[in-house]
Amino acid sequence: MNIRLTSFAAALLAASLAQPLTAATSAGNVNVSVTVSARAKLELTRSTVTFANADPDVALTIPASEGTISITAKAKTAAGAAVTLTVIAASDLTSGGDSIAVTNVTWTVSGAGFTPGTLNKTTAQTVASWTGSGNRAGTQSYALTNSWSYPTGTFSTTATYTLTAP
Repeated sequence: MNIRLTSFAAALLAASLAQPLTAATSAGNVNVSVTVSARAKLELTRSTVTFANADPDVALTIPASEGTISITAKAKTAAGAAVTLTVIAASDLTSGGDSIAVTNVTWTVSGAGFTPGTLNKTTAQTVASWTGSGNRAGTQSYALTNSWSYPTGTFSTTATYTLTAP
């Protein structure tokens, strides 16, 4: 009888364990927030552009000795905001008291949103533009219009690029 009672208790225990246990649940909320501010990042592969001396009868324009400048422009801005990359020269090309008009320096480009143009010392010139956030890559190739009227010397100026993402 003792064996039957033990077997019955074991069977009862096994049956109670086989029944599903009820689960308890609880829920909570977490508020998630992020602030994204306007940001701009510009990368230029070259910081120097030089032009070799050339015979104006042979070379009407002189390409930059270094070749193209690779440009990467990245911007975070509002959905409809205009992003612009501009360049402006600090002055004409100067050597001592002599000068060559900086407007004799032009560029061609490749890449979506990039624009060919001419250096200017009074008004920033657009190199690239697009709408909204994004990452743009392109190349810019400078050239100098050659002329017999240029005085001799080593001429220079500084061109400043500005990437604006309002």
